[in-house]
Amino acid sequence: MKFCKKYQEYMQGQEKKLPGVGFKKLKKILKNCRREFQSKNDVHGVLHNQTCPQHCPVCDGTFFPSLLKEMSDIVGCFNERAQKLLELHLASGFRKYFIWFKGKLQGSHVALIQEGKDLVNYALINAVAIRKILKKYDKVHFSKQGQAFKSQAQSMHIEILQSPWLCELMAFHINLRETKVKSGMTPASFEGCYLTFNDGKPFLSCELFDSVKFDIDLTCSICLDTVFDPVSLTCGHIFCYMCACSAASVSIVNGLKAAEPKEKCPLCREAGVYEGFVHLDELSILVRRSCSEYWEQRLLMERAERVRQAKEHWESQCEAFVGV
Repeated sequence: MKFCKKYQEYMQGQEKKLPGVGFKKLKKILKNCRREFQSKNDVHGVLHNQTCPQHCPVCDGTFFPSLLKEMSDIVGCFNERAQKLLELHLASGFRKYFIWFKGKLQGSHVALIQEGKDLVNYALINAVAIRKILKKYDKVHFSKQGQAFKSQAQSMHIEILQSPWLCELMAFHINLRETKVKSGMTPASFEGCYLTFNDGKPFLSCELFDSVKFDIDLTCSICLDTVFDPVSLTCGHIFCYMCACSAASVSIVNGLKAAEPKEKCPLCREAGVYEGFVHLDELSILVRRSCSEYWEQRLLMERAERVRQAKEHWESQCEAFVGV
C-alpha cells in the first residue's frame, strides 16, 4: 500500500478530527507546477531536466505557505494534547482529580495510555508525511529547496520531531511499561518505545509501521554524559539543567528564565532559546530508573554545586545590602 493511501486511512480513522498534511492537495500543486514548467520548456525547446526557477510562482505562492500552515497546526495540536496528558499523569492527589474534572476527561488509566500511544503515532506519521512530500518536491524540481524549507521550519520550531513533548511521551510509555512489569501486571503501554544503549550512550527510540525509526540522543553535548535533570530548549536540543544554566551564563539560583535573550544554544547557536525551556520530568524519571548508580553519583555532585552557588549568591546579596 502506498504511503499516501495509508496516511489518509490513518487520519480518517481518528475519532477526533486532527490537523494533518494535505497530501492530495500538495501533490496536485506539484503536478500543476511540473506541467506548467514543462510546457514552457517545450515552447523554448529546453530539456525537461532543468531546475525549477529559484522563485517558482506556483510553489512559493501555494505549496510552501500551505505546508507551513499545516505543520504549524499539527505541532500546535500535538503539543497542547501531549502537555495536558502528561500534566494529568504527573499530578497527584486532589490536583489530579481537579484536572480530570476541569477538562471533563472521561475514561480510565488504560484510556490515558492509549491516548499517549495515539499521540506518538500521530507525531511520527505526520513527520514521515512531511518528509515524503518535501522529497517529492525536490524530485519534481531537481532541487534541494525542499530540504532548505525543512531547515527553515526547524528554525521556526514547527518541526514536530523537535517537540519536547514527543520525547516526554516516549519516556512516559517506557516508565509505565516498567512499572507494570515490576508490579506483575500485564503492560498495556506502547511497545514501540524503548531505551537503548550504544557504546554506553543512551538513546530513546521509537518505531512505527516497521519501517520508521526515530532516535533521541540522551547525551548532554556540554558535559558529554547522560543528561541529568534534563531540559529541552525551544530549539529542541536537550541538556542537563545545570549545564544549560552554565551555557546561558546564569546561576542555578536564578535559573534559566533569567537568561538574556542574546544567549545562544551551545549546539545550533540559535539565540533566545532559554526562556521557553521545558523540564523533561518523565525523561528524568526514566534515566533515574535505568541508570540508578550514575544518577546517585551525579545527584551528590549536583547537590554540592547547588549549595556552593547558593552560598555565593547569598553572600553577594548580603554584601550588597550592607554596602561592602
